[in-house]
Amino acid sequence: MTEKRVSRRAYLATAGAGVAMLAGCSSDDGATETETDTESTEGTVTGTATAVPESLSGTLTVATYSSWVEDDGAAGPWLKQTFEERHPDAEIEYVTPEDGVNRYVQRKQQGAPVDADVYVGLNVDQLITADANLNERLFDSPRLSNAGRIKDGLQFDPQRRAIPYDTGYIALVFDESEVSRPETFTDLTEPAWEDALLAENAQTAATGRAFLLWTVEQFGTDGYLDYWRDLQANGVTILDSWDEAYNNAYSSGERPMVVSYSTDQVFANRYDLDMTRHQVAALNGQGYANPEGMARFADSDDPELATAFMDFMLTGDAQGEIAVRNVQFPAIPESEATLTEEFETYAKVPDEPVTFSYDELQGNVDGWVEEWAREIAG
Repeated sequence: MTEKRVSRRAYLATAGAGVAMLAGCSSDDGATETETDTESTEGTVTGTATAVPESLSGTLTVATYSSWVEDDGAAGPWLKQTFEERHPDAEIEYVTPEDGVNRYVQRKQQGAPVDADVYVGLNVDQLITADANLNERLFDSPRLSNAGRIKDGLQFDPQRRAIPYDTGYIALVFDESEVSRPETFTDLTEPAWEDALLAENAQTAATGRAFLLWTVEQFGTDGYLDYWRDLQANGVTILDSWDEAYNNAYSSGERPMVVSYSTDQVFANRYDLDMTRHQVAALNGQGYANPEGMARFADSDDPELATAFMDFMLTGDAQGEIAVRNVQFPAIPESEATLTEEFETYAKVPDEPVTFSYDELQGNVDGWVEEWAREIAG
C-alpha cells in the first residue's frame, strides 16, 4: 500500500474520533457569479450574499486534513496552483490542525479569532456536533453559482453551510479466491461467511460509523442490534480503525473480507495489486454515501475570495482532479467531471446509494452508537 492511501484513508477512519472528543468537552471556467439562491429539500435557504469582484486578491486561509496537502499527488496542491494561476493576485494558504474542526469550535467557545476562511473535509457528524456545542454560527451559507450541479442526495446540511465536494460509498472488499460474493446483509450471517468479516469500530472510525448507520437504515432502530448480534455469532472481528482493519489485518490475509470503499479497485489497478483480492460487494445493491463538505467560516476576513474558491472546487476540471486524486466520487455528475479512464473503469457506483440526512441524525446518532458500543463493542 502506498503512503497516500494510508494517510488519506487514515483521516477518514479517524474522523469519528475527533467528533467524539469534542462531544466530551455552472461553467468550468472558474466563474464566480453568486446571484442564484441555494435550494434544499425543505425549501429555499437564504444565503449570505457576496458579490465576487472580477479581480480577486488577497490570502485565503483554508483549513483541512494533512493528506489533502501533504500526500504525493494530493488534490490540495493542484487546487492551489490552478486557482492562483487563474487569479494571480490571490494566494491559497493551507493549515492542517491536528484536531481538525474541533480547533475552531473550541476557539469559538473561547471567544478567540477563528483565523481561517474555509474548512475543507467536513462531514455530517462533525457538523452536528459543532452545532450542539455552539450558541453562535461557526459557518455561514454562501451562495455558490455551481451549487446546483451537486448530485441529488449528497447535500447533508439543510442550511447549506457545508457544501459537498466529493463522496465515498461504503462497501465490502473481499477475496474471491476465499469467499463467495455476498449479495445481501443476511448473507454475512450465514455459515459460508463465518469468520470472514473485518469491520471497524463505530466509535472511532468513520467507516465503522457509516457501516453501522447503513445497518440502522436497513434494519431500523428496533432491529439493527439484533443484526449485529447475528454478525457476532458468525465471527465478525471489530477493529479500531480502517487502517488497522484494511492495511494491517486484511492486507496480511487474516480475513477474506473487510468494510471499505467501492473505489478499492482504482487503488488495486493503480499499484498493480492482485484484483482477486480487491473485489467489491454492494449489499442489496446499495452503498452508504459518506460525503465530504467544505464550508465558509462566518468570521472569514475575505468572504468573496472564500466563495470564489468554493465555487472553483465545483467546476468540472476541479471535480475530476479531486475525484481521481482523492479516489472518491465527484459531487457533481460523473459526466460533468474530467475523470480518467482508470477511474471510470474501476470505481464502482452502487445501484442505490443510501444515507441519513442531518435532520435524521441530529439527536439520534450518538444514541445509536452508544447502544451499539454497550451491546456489541463492549
